[in-house]
Amino acid sequence: MRTVDGLSVREIRARTGLGRNRVYELLRGVPPAPVTRRPNAKDDLRVRAVELRAGGYSVPDIATRLGVAKSTAYRWVRDAPFEPDGAVARARHESRVKAAGDARWAAHRAERDVARADAHQRAARSVGSLDDRDLLLLGAALYWCEGAKSKPWRRDDHVQFVNSDPGLLALFLCFLETCGVDRSVPTYRVSIHETADSDAATSWWAGRLGLPVGQFRRPTIKKHKPRTIRRNVGADYHGCLVINVPRSRALYWRIEGMIAELFQKAGGAGVEQADR
Repeated sequence: MRTVDGLSVREIRARTGLGRNRVYELLRGVPPAPVTRRPNAKDDLRVRAVELRAGGYSVPDIATRLGVAKSTAYRWVRDAPFEPDGAVARARHESRVKAAGDARWAAHRAERDVARADAHQRAARSVGSLDDRDLLLLGAALYWCEGAKSKPWRRDDHVQFVNSDPGLLALFLCFLETCGVDRSVPTYRVSIHETADSDAATSWWAGRLGLPVGQFRRPTIKKHKPRTIRRNVGADYHGCLVINVPRSRALYWRIEGMIAELFQKAGGAGVEQADR
C-alpha cells in the first residue's frame, strides 16, 4: 500500500484498521511517496543546517545564521554527523572574544583615541622649527642608536645607516645635508626578503624619500626561513634601506665627537668607554 499504491498513513489506517503508532512502526525505513509529503517552507533551511553542522558549526551558531530557534536547529541536525574543525572552531571563538572585547572597550578606546590625538597636537606644537644645531644633535644621536659603529675588534670608521622607518631615514638624510653631504653622494641599497618584490621596493624607497634611482645598488636578498614567523609580509613591507656614505671617515669622527660631548653633558661615560 505504501510503495505500490502510494497511500498515506491515514489512508493505510483506514484500510487496515491499525493504530497510528503501529502503522509508523511497520513503515519504519520505508520512504513516503512524494505525493503524500506536504511542502515545507523550511526544507531549504533544513538542508543548509545539515551542511553547517557537517562543517563544524554548533547548534547556537546554526540557529543564529539561519534565524530559527535553537530547538528547531537541534531537531534538524541531531542525527547529522558532527566533526568540529579545530581551525573553524578556533576562528569562531576568537571572533566571539573579539566582539565581546570591542563591545566592552569601545567607549574607553574612543576616549583614548581623543586623548592621544590631543597629546600628539600639543607635542607637535612644542617642536617648533629645527635649526642646523638641532639637526646635528638629533642626527648624531640617531646614528649612534641605529648606525654602524667602529669596535675595538673591528676598526671601520665608515658611516652606514640601516633602517626600515621612512621617518627616521628622512631625518638622517636631513642630518647628512646639514653636514654638507648631498643626497646624490651616498649609495643606497635595499635589503629585503626573497619572498618580496625587490624592484618594487627600490622604486618605493626612491619615490618616498626623493632619492636618485641611479644611486641604488643591487638589492641584498635575505634568504627565507620557513621556521621563522615573520610579521612583515604585507603590502606595506618594503624591506630596509641601507645608506652608505663614501669617504666618510671625517664625518664619522665628527659624529663620535658630538656623541662624546653629549655623553659628558649627561654625566655618562665617553664614547671609548661606552664601546668597551
